Amino acid sequence: MAPPTPAENESHQQLLNQLDIAHIARPFRNPHWKPSQRRNKNVKQLISESSRKEASQMATQANSGATTPLPTTSASTDGSQTPAEGTPRTNIAQAAQNLSTLVLEKNARATFPSGPAVTYTNIESAPSLHPSQQTKYCDITGLPAPYTDPKTRLRYHDKEVFGVVRSLAQGVPESYLELRAAHVVLK
Repeated sequence: MAPPTPAENESHQQLLNQLDIAHIARPFRNPHWKPSQRRNKNVKQLISESSRKEASQMATQANSGATTPLPTTSASTDGSQTPAEGTPRTNIAQAAQNLSTLVLEKNARATFPSGPAVTYTNIESAPSLHPSQQTKYCDITGLPAPYTDPKTRLRYHDKEVFGVVRSLAQGVPESYLELRAAHVVLK
């Protein structure tokens, strides 16, 4: 094959330049792209916002319908006089909240006189025994157990644990049921 002539080299280079896609400038972004108008928040901002929201709801729930009248004094409340120095200052909102809580507890005790008074402010209330509140856990792993083996009556988490349950020796499933207080004792 004969070496290419300078004219052939020139035409070949022009063809390469014409077909080269890297030669064309391409922006990284779409020219019609605009940033989102939604502002992303970090975890700290989300937590502080939710705690602020809960605090405001707690204050409004505790004071719902309960008002404390201001004490009648000779001092005017129109702002023309300042209170005397050295007099104890009380937080009216906190006093109203405490009074409201006391009134609610007293009304609850009057409504249900027998047994311990169960309110939202004391810790004496027992855990819920409603079936919808009872979460079942795997007897082998301790993870939430949506399945129960009909043969051994053991609760299991997934397919792998089911294989373990079925491979247990005789008498072992009964010991697991005994730990859960679900075993049957025949007399």
